[in-house]
This record gives sequence, C-alpha cells and structure tokens, in this order.
Amino acid sequence: MTDLTAPAQHIAVVGGYDAEPSTLAVAEEIGSLLAQRGCVLVTGGRRGVAEAASRGAVLSGGLTVGILPGTQRSEANPYVRVSVPTGLGETRNALVVMDADAVIALPGAYGTLSEIAHALLAGTRVVTVGDGWSIPGCVAASSAADGVDAALAS
Repeated sequence: MTDLTAPAQHIAVVGGYDAEPSTLAVAEEIGSLLAQRGCVLVTGGRRGVAEAASRGAVLSGGLTVGILPGTQRSEANPYVRVSVPTGLGETRNALVVMDADAVIALPGAYGTLSEIAHALLAGTRVVTVGDGWSIPGCVAASSAADGVDAALAS
C-alpha cells in the first residue's frame, strides 16, 4: 500500500508496443516491483511494455497513469487506473517522461528512443534494462530488480 503521507516517486516505464514475450515479462516484474516500493507508474498507456508494466503494478496494488496519444480514454489498456487522453499522437512521448522522477527503458523502437532523448534532455535519470539500448548518459541494468534499484537511487 502506498504511504499517503510522503509524495510517491513517479517512474515512467517505456518500451516497445510490439515487444518480445521475454521483454514483456521483465516489464511486468518492473511494474510489480515499483508498486511494492510505493511508486506511481507512468506509461504510454496502451499495449506492449506499457500494458505489461501496468499489469504488474496493478496486481501488486499500485497506481498506474497512462498518457495516451489519442482523445479517447477507451484506448488505454485495462490496467491503467488514471488515463490522460492528449490528442497529441506520438508527440505525447515527451509528456510520458516529463512527469517522471526517473525512466526505465526496455527494448523498443523510435518512440522509445524519443522518450529516452526527452528524459535525458530534461536531466531525468534513465535506466536501460536488457539489450535494447546503449546510449551515453543512461544507466545500464541487467535485471528488473537492478533497474528499479537504479531508478530509485538518489
């Protein structure tokens, strides 16, 4: 359960829309671990890594926020508890990471790369998990637990 007396850290989890099953399993574990640590999970709100991370967070009692590209709340995956339709299309990627205290990036494509770039430009800690990214300025982690620890490190 989240401690309501202290502000929760908001952690964005970003990655592919069409991700490999192994990546989805890691995303779900990350979501669960973040919820157990009292964090608010922020994602792009649709399927793939966003849905897997959201599922893990919700099943562990966490709060999930989905920043959606369209104008309909119905485009959110079933594990998003707070949906924010933007009507901005992929431009909303900046909003996903600008609300975050840290970003955990899993393998993905150009949308994920743009989220990493926006976070780095804003001076937000970016932790990469898995073999998807090797970008200067990012912290590399080899597992879900190491990724969560690195994202929450002060």
